Amino acid sequence: MSHLISKPFTILCSKVIGARFYNHGSTTPHPNPSPIDEEGHGSHTSSTIAGASIAGASLYGLAKGTARGGVPSARIAMYKVCWADGCSDIDLLAGLDDAIDDGVDLISISIGGDSTSYFNSPIAIGAFHAMKRGILTTCSAGNNGPYLYSVQNTAPWILTVGASGMDRQFRTLVKVGNGIKTAGFSINTFSPNKRMYPLTTAVKAANRSLEQDHSPWLCDDGSLDVNKVKGKIVLCKEGLIQDYVKQIGGLGALVSLQQQTDTGFTFTIPAAFIDANVGDKIEIYVNSTRAPQAVIYKSIAVHNAATPFVASFSSRGPNTISSTIIKPDIVAPGIDILAAYSKLSSVTGDLEDNRFDVYNIISGTSMACPHVAAAAAYVKSFHPNWSPAAIKSALMTTASELKIKDVQAELAYGAGQIDPVRALHPGLIYDVSKSDYIHFLCNEGYSGTALKVFTEEKTNCSSIPDIGGHDALNYPSMYLQLNSANSSISAIFHRTVTNVGLEKGIYKAIVKAPATLKVTVVPKELAFSHLYEKKSFMVVIKGPPLNNISSLSASLEWNDGKHRVKSPIHIFLDI
Repeated sequence: MSHLISKPFTILCSKVIGARFYNHGSTTPHPNPSPIDEEGHGSHTSSTIAGASIAGASLYGLAKGTARGGVPSARIAMYKVCWADGCSDIDLLAGLDDAIDDGVDLISISIGGDSTSYFNSPIAIGAFHAMKRGILTTCSAGNNGPYLYSVQNTAPWILTVGASGMDRQFRTLVKVGNGIKTAGFSINTFSPNKRMYPLTTAVKAANRSLEQDHSPWLCDDGSLDVNKVKGKIVLCKEGLIQDYVKQIGGLGALVSLQQQTDTGFTFTIPAAFIDANVGDKIEIYVNSTRAPQAVIYKSIAVHNAATPFVASFSSRGPNTISSTIIKPDIVAPGIDILAAYSKLSSVTGDLEDNRFDVYNIISGTSMACPHVAAAAAYVKSFHPNWSPAAIKSALMTTASELKIKDVQAELAYGAGQIDPVRALHPGLIYDVSKSDYIHFLCNEGYSGTALKVFTEEKTNCSSIPDIGGHDALNYPSMYLQLNSANSSISAIFHRTVTNVGLEKGIYKAIVKAPATLKVTVVPKELAFSHLYEKKSFMVVIKGPPLNNISSLSASLEWNDGKHRVKSPIHIFLDI
């Protein structure tokens, strides 16, 4: 049984038209369960989608300006399925089932989760049933990047969203007593009261009673001597248990990282991630100075010319369940996002933190997902009769390609960065029906009970022709996965597009590919005489073995002089 509150329950949630909560699968039932957001995550993501325009929003002065959601005129129905111990399958399925029955237009899920098959994924199952009712589901891709095979929520009927960076970045200036200055990464709301503070390193402040193989550099629980930390800023390496440093009297922390970060985090004390080379210089200074000092200033917003870029934490493909689909599908801003927050949780969520605000700055694919959900709602408001796949195709084929040097770029950003304005008029769409997805599931090996979970009826896969591997679905992207370095590249992709642009028009194929890859489109032109006319084509790909490289990227663009309908093509060596 779900529980419903049918009217707004806080000022922040004035756009919420209803809220349900589910607490049946929790191992530790909440003593007073309700749909009220106690952690801030739901407030942040929902306000990103549909928050009203608010002037003067900020987090203690950071990111000050007018905040608004992507579609301020939209209304929100909330389904709380997660608790302190996680999100259970039964609650996820119940929430999705109710959302579908309530008649929502779109579903946004900033929750990670995949398994070894779609049959075992409550989000994949629920999203399939939503698709059958004409509801598009957008999901976060996960925060386990930059590692390959880390992407989650990979079902092809889901719009899977990775995180990108914006042109605004928060940097935290750090100054050391000998004149060293560096701009670290963090969301630091604290302003220093003194010109300088005592500084030490984790090694100098180590708890000598610990075993010798324990590394104090991590500044983890129990590794430091209270008497050597109290009243000082501590230089750590790689790790930081922020509440521990504060508990033993530390005034701040610098965390030296070998691998540079692009994301700031909020800490319970003044803190910043700094480059390892600078950290080494600071360590030398501390070891050669009788009374070393440093100061950590309040963060400031700076312009980042490298944007847009894929966030380092954003999960990457390949898809571990289906080897024929590129995931994530698309990326959207997910770094340092200011949005609404719950005052029932501190800024960091830490019990030792006394900062409570109606806004917070958070990073994650959870923050990127609602940006795309808002863009989907924007497109649907102009095209209410479009299918979920049509809206998804419009967003993917009009996305902007990110200029990054990684040869596995599409495994990080899919079709690219969302462009909601262009997506309103995509020109052509790649549509996918329920029966197409059932064909796909049959070709993926689903049958019997597993398939009935999706179809809710008996389906005989033997009566469905095997449309084969890389040609299994009319997807806006094209992907070929090789299992041997000696395998030559050979694939044929069959696709069908629907004209939603001008009534009459001729689209010409424009292919971009490396010299070693031959990409042939048949036919090279598509002539349309009326709206919603469908045309089919083939993309034939040939090439030698990849040998010393792991992947190749190409693209196909259909262009009528007004519309650019672009699909990424990616070949990946999986060994």
